[in-house]
Amino acid sequence: MPAITVDDLTVLPRLKAPGLGDQARPVWQLSTAPQGYEGEGFPVRRAFAGIDLQHLDPFIMMDQMGEVEYAPGEPKGTSWHPHRGFETVTYIIDGTFDHQDSHGGGGTITNGDTQWMTAGSGLLHIEAPPESLVMSGGLFHGIQLWVNLPRSAKMNAPKYQDIRSREVALVTSADAGALVRVIAGSVDGHEGPGSTYTPMTLVHATIEPGAQLELPWTVEHNALVYVLSGRGTVGTEQRPIRTGQTAAMGAGDYLTVSADRTQEGRSPKMEVIVVGGQPIREPLAWAGPFVMNTKAEVLQAYQDFQRGSFGQVPA
Repeated sequence: MPAITVDDLTVLPRLKAPGLGDQARPVWQLSTAPQGYEGEGFPVRRAFAGIDLQHLDPFIMMDQMGEVEYAPGEPKGTSWHPHRGFETVTYIIDGTFDHQDSHGGGGTITNGDTQWMTAGSGLLHIEAPPESLVMSGGLFHGIQLWVNLPRSAKMNAPKYQDIRSREVALVTSADAGALVRVIAGSVDGHEGPGSTYTPMTLVHATIEPGAQLELPWTVEHNALVYVLSGRGTVGTEQRPIRTGQTAAMGAGDYLTVSADRTQEGRSPKMEVIVVGGQPIREPLAWAGPFVMNTKAEVLQAYQDFQRGSFGQVPA
């Protein structure tokens, strides 16, 4: 699992340990992601399926794409499709993905890179493996997170952020047992490069077997812990959690994730995504690729798409 890493965690800045009076976040809900296929047939886990929407706000959904080892000719992507009213955050852990849209945006992201696409008022979009990966096959693994936009930003002009792995803030836990990659937001004063409309934090952490991560977390944000691979426990109540499961956490100053001393052979460390944000607390009308505030706005989005207002597929 390349993403971005360091050989010696002790050289990194360390997160502070919880102080006197700091409250640990309890586990509110634990769910297991159903597995399915997206786009032209690449495997996904629906990470937030079954989680109460009030615990997700400002997030809509998150897919774990893969982890899959493709044979030559097998890699797949999506066809052209529209978006309006939210942001897609695509973080590639292993492999390579190409992006293109009807406004001329896009690019290639690979191990540890992130593409942050603000769909805003609307665009057409495609995601696909490059021809070289289709020809050779290989490992593919990543996540895609959908972040809602507040009413005031839903019709903003589309834009991109191309975040390279070298830009991500790297820190370690107080005992140097976990590598924490801060992609967006702030963790204990360490700022990630992602710029967000809605205040939020996105972290990818790798926890050594037997180690515990006590992660400071913004009090005003919710918190969701998703296990990409491995097994361990979450919360001070030590609820067991494993690959493909999400814990929705309650209020507090920090959250706790511990890795079991024995991990899977192919996943020697525990890998987790931790995401949280300030709830928008606005009405939500969501249908397919459109995330708006009212049913009428969703119908308008479909009409605008059918009229060609989202742009044209490039030749």
